[in-house]
Amino acid sequence: MKISKTAAAAARRLFGLCQTGDRFDAAKMQTVIARLIEAQPRDYKAILAALQRLTRLELARRKVTVESAVEMDAATRQRVIAGLATQYGPDLAIQYQVTPALLGGLRIRVGDDVFDGSVQNRLDRLANLF
Repeated sequence: MKISKTAAAAARRLFGLCQTGDRFDAAKMQTVIARLIEAQPRDYKAILAALQRLTRLELARRKVTVESAVEMDAATRQRVIAGLATQYGPDLAIQYQVTPALLGGLRIRVGDDVFDGSVQNRLDRLANLF
């Protein structure tokens, strides 16, 4: 669905209203959507589609996947959480995975950012140099 510039701009303004500080507020989003559907302004379906896209991107930005070669102990998990919280904020959805193929180290994905400190990554980079 092609979204007009005015609908995209309206969606960005409405999405800005759904922020509390720098954080997304789902309750405010529900209120905004309810009022938008009730008022039905021109091109409101395109505005809803753009709001859905912005919300999906924001939620993906808060999703964290931590991969390690072996199960991490509680102290290591707390250090990882503390480091991520200082950089990305406290409201992260963290998922842990054990991936033996990493051989050692961690691979952390936060939204589109990937921090790969695994042994497998280092070996791959070394192999590419030859």
